[in-house]
Amino acid sequence: MNRVPDYAAFPTVDQMHAELDELAAAHPHLVRLRRIGTSRLGEPLRVATIGAGPHDAVIIGGPHPNEPIGALTVSSLLRRLIDDAWLREEFGYRWHLIPCVDPDGARLNEGWYVRPGDRRAYAEHFYRPCEADQVEWTFPLTGEGYTFDRTLPETEALMGLMDEVRPSFVYSLHNGELQGAFYYLSRNEPGLAAALTAIAAGQGLPLHMGPPEVPSATQIAPAAYVTPRGAELGEIYGIGGSSVDYADRFGALHLVTELPYWADPRVSDETPTDQTYGEVISTYLTGQRALIAELRQSLAKADSELTVRSPFRRALEDFLGTHDDYISEWEDYPGADRPATVAEVVGKEQLKHSLRLRYGGMCLRLLDAELAAGNPAPAIRAERARVKSLFDAWFTEAESDFSATPIPIRTLVAVQLGAALLAAEAAKASAPSRGAIPSPPGDPARSGDRMLSTAPASHGIAP
Repeated sequence: MNRVPDYAAFPTVDQMHAELDELAAAHPHLVRLRRIGTSRLGEPLRVATIGAGPHDAVIIGGPHPNEPIGALTVSSLLRRLIDDAWLREEFGYRWHLIPCVDPDGARLNEGWYVRPGDRRAYAEHFYRPCEADQVEWTFPLTGEGYTFDRTLPETEALMGLMDEVRPSFVYSLHNGELQGAFYYLSRNEPGLAAALTAIAAGQGLPLHMGPPEVPSATQIAPAAYVTPRGAELGEIYGIGGSSVDYADRFGALHLVTELPYWADPRVSDETPTDQTYGEVISTYLTGQRALIAELRQSLAKADSELTVRSPFRRALEDFLGTHDDYISEWEDYPGADRPATVAEVVGKEQLKHSLRLRYGGMCLRLLDAELAAGNPAPAIRAERARVKSLFDAWFTEAESDFSATPIPIRTLVAVQLGAALLAAEAAKASAPSRGAIPSPPGDPARSGDRMLSTAPASHGIAP
């Protein structure tokens, strides 16, 4: 972890490809670079394979395009494996490293990748797909009363890779904004969870002691949860399973590391306040309902004039369409009469600001796309002015409650890298070696031979 270099920015998609090409060309006897699929817009999806151990690890960077820390974690791990013969040959793994599994979405965030730490730039250039367009949440799901089979090409590529290598360890590299550091593990392993949170705390990151992302999440240890499965969330949000659901097929240990961009020590403060947790939740939901009303008004007024096929519109409409189910989960939260902690108050307040800036920013991008396409209809111009005024007011309010500082990128990469090696070591204890794993039953069309080309990866443009 101490050998992770400093970084000034997150890499663009083209820079990710260029680095893969450079390292594969410089070390052809160590790094195998393959194209495993094609994105919805025609970008190559590529994986770098390195190492000679009896176990396989699949490392997924950029499962959400507003979460680019993983691209640098993949870069750092790949370079470490090239330089460290023991880690490459003796640690026990063959590594399959994907720097960015949603390059289409990543390109829509590149405006802020070059300005990490700038909160306004982040909001103004933010993009996150609607739930059913997210690579992480479109794995197949079949259950009583609910089925999801609308897998994306990017998800199919990940499925094909996992089908081929039958991993012992799968690591999905995530991050958030202002919450503290926390983890999801596919198994309830308190010892591993405690060791993982110690890595983050040891690097000076505040741990997330506020409200969980998912109300029903089972806590393993402070700042660590059992990963929710698609069966718990799919029908609520209209999504499929996640990479953890597919990793379960192989008995793999699955890890998610969630890290913030900004550090606010209050997110770890468990001091009781004079508010009840129910009051905190109610205040947050009132703010979310107000945000929904503003965005619905804008879309309603501009709807008849919209001409551009925009991913921003799809993301906004999805957010508006799922909020009732999301709110209902929190309205019945148990233990609402107890005093709320500082971390819980701050967590919900910052989430309010985050959602306003995220979706207000995407609404502006939707309207700006119309103007850029030569559509200055009065309704478009009027709503653009109204939403810009709202966005500015929301940003000012968010900044007035902002006591966080940008976290050095190298710190975030070091934590993700250290967690990878710690969890991979733990995964070996319960995983059979590659030669002992039986071939997967089922549809031959899911075989890795069909999905994974051995031809040299082409240059090109890569939820």
